[in-house]
Amino acid sequence: MRTEKEMLDLILDVAKNDERIRAVYMNGSRTNPNVPKDIFQDFDIVYVVKETEPFIHNAPWISVFGELLMVQEPEKMDKEIGETVDLSQNYGYLMLFSDGNRIDLHIQTKDYMLRTYKGDSLTMPLLDKDDCLPPIPNASDKDYWITMPIEAEYFSACNDFWWCTQNVAKGIWREELPYAKEMFEAAIRPRINQLVSWWIGIQHDFQISPGKMGKYFENYLPKPYWDMYRSTYANGEYEETWEALFVACELFRLIAIEVSESLSFKYLYEEDRNMTRYLKRVRELPKEAVDIF
Repeated sequence: MRTEKEMLDLILDVAKNDERIRAVYMNGSRTNPNVPKDIFQDFDIVYVVKETEPFIHNAPWISVFGELLMVQEPEKMDKEIGETVDLSQNYGYLMLFSDGNRIDLHIQTKDYMLRTYKGDSLTMPLLDKDDCLPPIPNASDKDYWITMPIEAEYFSACNDFWWCTQNVAKGIWREELPYAKEMFEAAIRPRINQLVSWWIGIQHDFQISPGKMGKYFENYLPKPYWDMYRSTYANGEYEETWEALFVACELFRLIAIEVSESLSFKYLYEEDRNMTRYLKRVRELPKEAVDIF
């Protein structure tokens, strides 16, 4: 597998030897000093070019980066399914190579770069032939820090969590596994993650990132909380899905109350009690039932 230095040297050599490429910058995890380094980190690279069309119309040019296992071109696919996409301004190649390295490369015009360059605090300039890249602070994950909620956001998260639990319960009782699982992961999980993120933010004065999709939760949660969080992932059995739902409720309650106390918000105790009673009743409900209560 090519090393980080070999990959960066290649990326920069390609740019230096092509007069159409006027600047290079990088963002993503490789610019973040707070994340662990490993072999799966992408190289998130942007080439600032005079025009995108000469690159797009010469598809084989990306072979210069190595032997490809697979490539994805998001803007091309969007355009082909009928979405409105301006390929003349920005175009991406997501490339996985046979040695395991991955480059997410975007080519974009100077005008496009000037509109977006300062929009990500994890941006690091690598090459600037024309001094066209605006000055920016050193790369940091500041843009990804957890934001302190206002009480309306907290209320919405709690209300939505408890409301959506009944959909999961309904799906389990009906033995509609895809529905129950989708409701859990698409409706319940985001609210759990939101409260967990706020809880972590409180512990660190809201100057920390839990990582994309909460991938660093384990690093910041006490072991009992982390063990509960893990238990919210159930297998394909209905009984285990019930268990995961009730663990999710318990964890949500603990975290939400601590957040409410720290931020002087009002927790929805009545909704919690009512929905917990409802969930327990549905779990016990026989299949021939014609009434819930």
